[in-house]
Amino acid sequence: MGMENYTPHQQKIIKRYYQNLDGISLQRLGELVADLYLAEGKKRDKLWESAAGCMQKLGVPRQRIDHLLAQRKPELVANLVKELMGKE
Repeated sequence: MGMENYTPHQQKIIKRYYQNLDGISLQRLGELVADLYLAEGKKRDKLWESAAGCMQKLGVPRQRIDHLLAQRKPELVANLVKELMGKE
């Protein structure tokens, strides 16, 4: 499905979304850190999966993502968010 099926206004919205995808993913990862501190059980497992997806979108190396998932420490993800915010 091409962009020709959208109005010019919708096309601009879609383009801006993809231009800002890094910022959106970084913000989402920051929100997930707070949720990871508070969640328990299966919900926490699901949040870790979401965090891994955000990290992949941000271009975090797979080895580092695997390390963070193995550790399961939200403070390590918080440090990653700080690090990534410093790059922007």
